[in-house]
Amino acid sequence: MTPESRENIKTSFAALEPRAGELTDLFYAKLFAAYPGVRPLFPEDIKPQSAKLAASLAAVVANIDDLSVVVPTLRALGKRHVGYGAEPAHYGAVRDTLLEAMAELAGDLWNDTLQQDWTTAINLVADVMLQGASEA
Repeated sequence: MTPESRENIKTSFAALEPRAGELTDLFYAKLFAAYPGVRPLFPEDIKPQSAKLAASLAAVVANIDDLSVVVPTLRALGKRHVGYGAEPAHYGAVRDTLLEAMAELAGDLWNDTLQQDWTTAINLVADVMLQGASEA
């Protein structure tokens, strides 16, 4: 990722972070509507999971200049997700749904550059998590 891409991610997340609860609620609503087959992979009460997602996003953004800091955590997360029933195909669904929720919440702030920067970042995270999943 370029320094400019990393800065775009930090700036856009600073605008979204105060609405993290709204973002994760919107994300899960969209995910379960578009991919109802994944709903059983999540607990009935999605609020704790929403908080974990918000914290994970914040950790990735906080370490976007040196993602090696979060690699061990992301690998372990990927390994755990296998036990929850997550499959490699789910990662694309999550990425696309998260991008859609972010774009909707960001409104006019969102543009093609942010879409590409966030896509790259989420793909990097997914790649590391899938490496962890392969070790499960």
